[in-house]
Amino acid sequence: MLTDYRNFDAMGLAQLIKNKDISPSELLQTAIAQAEQENPSINAIITKLYDYGQQQIDQGLPDGPFSGVPFLLKDLLGSLEGTPMSNGSAALKGSISPSDSEMVKRYKSSGLVIFGKTNTPEFGLMGVTEPKAFGPTRNPWNLNHTPGGSSGGSAAAITAGIVPMASGGDGGGSIRIPAACCGLFGLKPSRGRTPTGPYYTDLWDGAAAEHVLTRSVRDSAAMLDVVSGPDGSTPYPVRKESGYLECLNTPVRSLKIAYTAQSFFDRQVTQDAINAVEQTVKLLESLGHTCEAVQPYINANDLTDSYLTMYYGHVAADLEFTAKLLNTNFSNLDVEDTTKLMGYIGKNISAEQFVTAKRRWNDFSQSMHTLHQEYDLLLTPTLGSEPVPIGEFELGIADKIGTKMVNAFGLHNLLLKTGMTKKLALENLEKLPFTQLANLTGQPAMSVPLYWTESGLPLGSQFIAPMGDEKTLFQLAQQLEQAQPWFNRTPSTRTNNASANTKEKI
Repeated sequence: MLTDYRNFDAMGLAQLIKNKDISPSELLQTAIAQAEQENPSINAIITKLYDYGQQQIDQGLPDGPFSGVPFLLKDLLGSLEGTPMSNGSAALKGSISPSDSEMVKRYKSSGLVIFGKTNTPEFGLMGVTEPKAFGPTRNPWNLNHTPGGSSGGSAAAITAGIVPMASGGDGGGSIRIPAACCGLFGLKPSRGRTPTGPYYTDLWDGAAAEHVLTRSVRDSAAMLDVVSGPDGSTPYPVRKESGYLECLNTPVRSLKIAYTAQSFFDRQVTQDAINAVEQTVKLLESLGHTCEAVQPYINANDLTDSYLTMYYGHVAADLEFTAKLLNTNFSNLDVEDTTKLMGYIGKNISAEQFVTAKRRWNDFSQSMHTLHQEYDLLLTPTLGSEPVPIGEFELGIADKIGTKMVNAFGLHNLLLKTGMTKKLALENLEKLPFTQLANLTGQPAMSVPLYWTESGLPLGSQFIAPMGDEKTLFQLAQQLEQAQPWFNRTPSTRTNNASANTKEKI
């Protein structure tokens, strides 16, 4: 057992194994002990694969950069042969993955030891992790608050010290939002940078990408070296790149950075979100960067319609696929009422509406291209407020009854015509209004943990780079990590007080 396990990032643990200071089995047992201690409070791990992890070790691990390091897979997209994958849904409980996804193959090639799967909202559809099938995951900084979503289980597990790195996916902020909620580093790669096969040619029309959440910048960079590059099924043949870890040896150049705290959906944000940007600007300027207040031209109504049309359309398609997989009808699926409602709404969106919405993505890309002609990066808050309390996004009693009636009597088209679906969606997007843009444009974006609220909750600063420029993001992130270290800033997960307790670890 490693008594100072939490003092190491994934690369540090791999070095201990390489130096024979600890064996992979001992390290796995350390991670399992940490999971058994912390998980009952936070509900981050929903599937234990302890024996699977030991079998990997017994069969011999690849000599990769993370050989022997314990790792957790998000229970969505992370298909691991012979193990359960529910996508956060009661409908798929007990389903077994027939083979490894390409991303999982690459994780395993790095020598990672997979010993569990983490909680996610049903089909990854929410910015909080509260699936009815498995219960809510709680934020280790304050157990009354969310760790974000949809990679909330992974984020909470890292923050609680169970692992230094875990997998995630990001279709509207689902890596960056949990990273911000939990005080972690989270990068969404460029469209096509990481593989999507063999089960998908792309994810959400290219809006989604998989990567990891980490405590250190270098772990994220080293993992992108491992997983980057297309597979045979990708429609976005971004060429294989490496050198993400190596680029950290070169100091970041002086950057010109645009910044805004104004919501892309034209909604109100909290003073904490504004403070996060203002404090980050001061830090950047102290490091020699130039920062200017700029509001990129993004039509809020078009952004809302484009994102929601894609979102609802894919929910409908995913539910139809699930129904066929289970040999049942769409209406009989054992899914949450809100998920079914979104699926029915998606069924009422015409092909013309879907294509028109997708064409607007180009408008957003052109706006960002114009901005990047003058500025290297765009800085925003990652969140519109501090992480919300558990249950904040839960429908009220009247809305729950209304949702059941709409589903029962087929009134979904009426909801679309009256604009009620848009109104309800915007109420949730008000808390998470900054991350979706980079999904539609395909640009790389990262959340860096630079700000904590007075109540002790992290909020996160988001940086968006031009398409394909992950290296500038990594270089800047490392500079910020050195200037304002966050690695040793950790919560206590064994208190349910309204304010989070923090402690520094040497």
